[in-house]
Amino acid sequence: MPINHPAIKSIALHEMIMKKVLYVALVLLFAVIMINYKSLMQYSISEQKINQALQRQNNYQKQIGLPGLLDAQITLSQLKSQIGHTAPNEIQLTANAKVVIGSLLGSQNADITLTLKTQPLFDGDKGAIFLKEITLTDYVVQPEQMGSAIKMLIPYLNQSLKLYFNQQPVYVLSADKSTAEAIAKKLAKGLEVKPGELIISFVKK
Repeated sequence: MPINHPAIKSIALHEMIMKKVLYVALVLLFAVIMINYKSLMQYSISEQKINQALQRQNNYQKQIGLPGLLDAQITLSQLKSQIGHTAPNEIQLTANAKVVIGSLLGSQNADITLTLKTQPLFDGDKGAIFLKEITLTDYVVQPEQMGSAIKMLIPYLNQSLKLYFNQQPVYVLSADKSTAEAIAKKLAKGLEVKPGELIISFVKK
């Protein structure tokens, strides 16, 4: 039968199509295997989960300043995180603070919008993520005329927040939440910051 016979051409075309289909199938299979392997080697905590956990820190209240001279009652609310978006290995926090300032001149109120940066740290013994080295990077005061008084309190506020989050974990892995978290708590070897998520790795890097 001539090589250019329609039947031979049809068989050759069929074989070529089957080879392409097989190649695509193998590529997809490899991709699925790699995705599953990756998911088995780590546990991801989303920015949404961290923000939900931060909402439970909204009860933060603290008396700061110099008693009898200039002190303030701080109440923190609307804590929110941006993970890995602004700088590598960093979390940016925003929050609102209601401040009642007491001084020799009487009592005054102010609202502060805070921007902070921090580095997450995983404590393997506690199965918990802490926000370490919190630093206040920016703030906006309302009303503006309270700016001078608030400026005097900012170092005390920064130190107070640093001490609080050094002791209070932002997220704790728990077997009660899911089987995946139970496994992560047992196998965790380190923490990595990715845009929008924290990755707990089961393999040392």
